[in-house]
Amino acid sequence: MITLSDIRSAYGRIAPAIHRTPVFSSATLAARAGVSSVELKCESLQKTGSFKVRGALNALSQLDAAARARGVVTVSAGNHAAALAWASRAAGVACTVVMPATASPTKVAASAGYGATVIQHGTSMDAFARARELAERDGMTFVHPFDADAIIAGTGTVSLEIFEQTAAPDVVVIPIGGGGLIAGMAIGIKELSPSTKVIGVEPTGAAAMRASLDAGHAMRLASVQSLADGLAAPMAGERNYAAVARYVDDVVLVSDDEIAEAMSVLLSRCKLLAEGAGAAATAALLCGRVPVRATDRVVVMLSGGNVDVERLKAVL
Repeated sequence: MITLSDIRSAYGRIAPAIHRTPVFSSATLAARAGVSSVELKCESLQKTGSFKVRGALNALSQLDAAARARGVVTVSAGNHAAALAWASRAAGVACTVVMPATASPTKVAASAGYGATVIQHGTSMDAFARARELAERDGMTFVHPFDADAIIAGTGTVSLEIFEQTAAPDVVVIPIGGGGLIAGMAIGIKELSPSTKVIGVEPTGAAAMRASLDAGHAMRLASVQSLADGLAAPMAGERNYAAVARYVDDVVLVSDDEIAEAMSVLLSRCKLLAEGAGAAATAALLCGRVPVRATDRVVVMLSGGNVDVERLKAVL
């Protein structure tokens, strides 16, 4: 398992290339949640529109010259694909991304726009298998979207910024897909402030981490379906599960309707555009799934803002 030292080393490598995203307070969210304060860590304003560039940059920075020459390949519903494509273009590394056939058109276009070769293939599990095949066939480095030390350390850098930008929170609420973000952040948060509670949030239609915690080991789901496509990973990562089991206080579930409501509130009241995955943590807080006290200071992760216009219209 990575350590706080690994996260700090990752931050030293990636900080010059990323935005130090803002933390905005919201009196509206605090009043609705019944807590002292709510602050939103806005990774939706990060380069490529999500936190994913942190892990992608950290992973690429550790490739040797031979691996860079052979290129990289990954699988993603969208945000990791765009992030790796963007980071690869900046590093002069060829990048191939395999995305499910149902991937968001906006995210497909973004990945291609950043210079990646995009292949759409089957379900999420089909896409994983195809990416692995391409890596073996062509000698490319497979950059896992969440279950890799370099990715986890990179995403953990969000926690360092939170503690530099605001006083130590009582509760931090973090969305979960495969678990890369919450694994890195939970390690950083608990090492910096052991008393801070870390609450993970999954959609009911893609609750692999909740199922893993209930089973006592990392689980794979037969199928996933959610408005929050960025959280619809078909499995929990092994490394990610280990970190969540050790450091996360609880993992709660929200419905697609609750996520849609949170997207609307964030846009209308906070003037922040969030995709489904980005709004899931806010949804859990507003729906009372997060155990809080009236005196608590809460930080909520707004992890991404890459939403199709047509989907946003339907949600609103």
